[in-house]
Amino acid sequence: MKKLLAAFAAVAALSNAAAALAAQASETLTVAATPVPHAEILEFIKPALAKQGVELKVKVFTDYVQPNVQVAEKRLDANFFQHQPYLDEFNKSKGTQLASVAGVHVEPFGAYSSKFKSLSELPQGASVVIPNDATNAGRALLLLNTVGVIKLKDAHNILATPKDIVENPKSIKVRELEAATLPRVLSQVDLALINTNYALEAKLDPSKDALAIEGSDSPYVNILVARPDNKDSAAMQKLAKALNSPEVKQFILEKYHGAIVPAF
Repeated sequence: MKKLLAAFAAVAALSNAAAALAAQASETLTVAATPVPHAEILEFIKPALAKQGVELKVKVFTDYVQPNVQVAEKRLDANFFQHQPYLDEFNKSKGTQLASVAGVHVEPFGAYSSKFKSLSELPQGASVVIPNDATNAGRALLLLNTVGVIKLKDAHNILATPKDIVENPKSIKVRELEAATLPRVLSQVDLALINTNYALEAKLDPSKDALAIEGSDSPYVNILVARPDNKDSAAMQKLAKALNSPEVKQFILEKYHGAIVPAF
């Protein structure tokens, strides 16, 4: 009888240990991401994280607002789609306290046209579309300033608006549209300033198709974002470390051929 009880006790102990290991292995992070390249990078590191006891779930979004809203409301754990200036502006305007966990890559911002082969071909009164969020609109105008299409009052103001244009030799007409729609209207305008993730989704090659593009020293580093209450958690730090691994750097270099530049 004693031997039988001991056997039951041993089985129970093993069961408890297995349950503890299963609980540890089932730690889950749900992360919002735009499809390209963010979701692709997250999918790439899933197996490595699983070996560390973190189940990564990727929820794909095509806009720049809901990923932040849902993390702030604790419906999601983190997101990966934005750069620091965009996050700063979002926190300021929405009263949120989202925080950067790690910088991962730079997506050099580009100017595209389906009608012209160079910026010098732009006609008088050319129609130009840029993103309608404050930081990416400013980023687009700064690029146009850098390449001489316009001149801004302050060439370092990341929140510049069309009202800050002080010289406009070709009298371009600037309209602001939601960033995700810009590739879809490319054929309807003379020039579109498009975020690289949306350019890649539209099968544009920034290194070949852009008439103008930021340098690899762009300060707009794409970041992993979480909340103050979870950004330092063990699982989140494992995710951050995986995103900054040599394997991810190699993945970015080989898959995106310079359209995406590792920031580490």
